[in-house]
Amino acid sequence: MYTRSAIFILLGVALGACSETLSNSQGSGALPPVPEQIVALAAPNQDLSTARLRPADNCYWYMHSGPVEDTLLPLRTSGGNPICVKPAA
Repeated sequence: MYTRSAIFILLGVALGACSETLSNSQGSGALPPVPEQIVALAAPNQDLSTARLRPADNCYWYMHSGPVEDTLLPLRTSGGNPICVKPAA
């Protein structure tokens, strides 16, 4: 079972807005890159090109393309913990 604790990373930048559908707010389809600190924490075999921060939970999620459907999954560390950030105060 997964633990309820998440890894929180304090980023020194303001959090940008993104939508639940993993697109940018301008609607152009181009998504900003995931910060290098997040890439370093992420376990292998996750599509980092689709990983984005969801404002609803302040965690990173990515789109997994399965054989039947695409599924939004939490971005996880090698230890299985979700990768989240502390909200800006």
